[in-house]
Amino acid sequence: MEEEARKLLEEGIIKKVISPGRGELSTFPDGTKVVFHYRTSLCDGKVLDDSRTMGGRSKPMELILGKKFKLAVWERVVITMKQGELADFTCDIKHTALYPLVSQSLRNISAGKDPLEGQRHCCGIAQIHSHHSLGHKDLDELQANQQPLVFSIELLEVLPPGSFQLDVWAMTDEEKLELVPHIHEEGNVLFKKGQIKEATEKYYNGIACLKNLQMKEHPGDEIWVKLDHMITPLLLNFCQCKHLQGQYYEVIEHCSSIVFKYEGNVKAFYKRAKAHAAVWNEVEARADFDKVLELDPSLAPSVAKELKAMEEKIRTKKKEEKGRYKGLFNYNARPATATTG
Repeated sequence: MEEEARKLLEEGIIKKVISPGRGELSTFPDGTKVVFHYRTSLCDGKVLDDSRTMGGRSKPMELILGKKFKLAVWERVVITMKQGELADFTCDIKHTALYPLVSQSLRNISAGKDPLEGQRHCCGIAQIHSHHSLGHKDLDELQANQQPLVFSIELLEVLPPGSFQLDVWAMTDEEKLELVPHIHEEGNVLFKKGQIKEATEKYYNGIACLKNLQMKEHPGDEIWVKLDHMITPLLLNFCQCKHLQGQYYEVIEHCSSIVFKYEGNVKAFYKRAKAHAAVWNEVEARADFDKVLELDPSLAPSVAKELKAMEEKIRTKKKEEKGRYKGLFNYNARPATATTG
């Protein structure tokens, strides 16, 4: 262990064992899956990320060794740990330069967003030197002022190759393309069963998988467009789930991204219209329903039903507001008289 600590020190990594693990140290061959909790801090103790609380839930990190994870130092340090061990690793800047991008992806995932959202179509190093915001003030500051970081890691589980099913992110491009139709169908089955939350996750995984492939292509190229056509129906299904969960503004955002690219997508206009209606955007809802009728007149009965429901909701809301504010501005009432004690 002393020899390993010396090697780490030479590489610009200081290890401090907080709690020793159990058993023998694994050999960690490529393909090994490691599961661990992490907390990332500045050297002054300020915490940037914590897998136990990120996104309001406790979800450990999972890595497949040998898959060239963007933050290589995590692979380097976990192979020095026993299962159950808790240790702090203080790492030089050369190991932490890409952390802002990694953190952005992890935060997106924890929030149920595309892990690549907000990242430009360029390599990690290019993004570091760009002035593009990562959407988080602390990450923007870290990207502008690179510094050493402390990773507190608790190694929960070590799974040898072949003892587990590969996660989507660990698959080859070919494996991902083959998997997407199955993910889509699984989502449809869950949706029909009323398992909306589970279906949402399936659709999200399919979208993230295709987005990952799309990031490797130039926007507008043939393969990029083909992948985008595969993403669109998954995204529409995802929006349907989000609507049922009351996430109307997210539906509006995603459907807007679709109609921006595909002006003839009637489903996107229809779903966006319903979402606008749900948040009292009457003008926008009517405009989208008009577009739906323009694109597909056969949907007139459905549109009429949705408009009737929206109008009824608006009447009910106005009636409630009228009753709530009745008498609030009664100018015939006698003014209050000031008193002194």
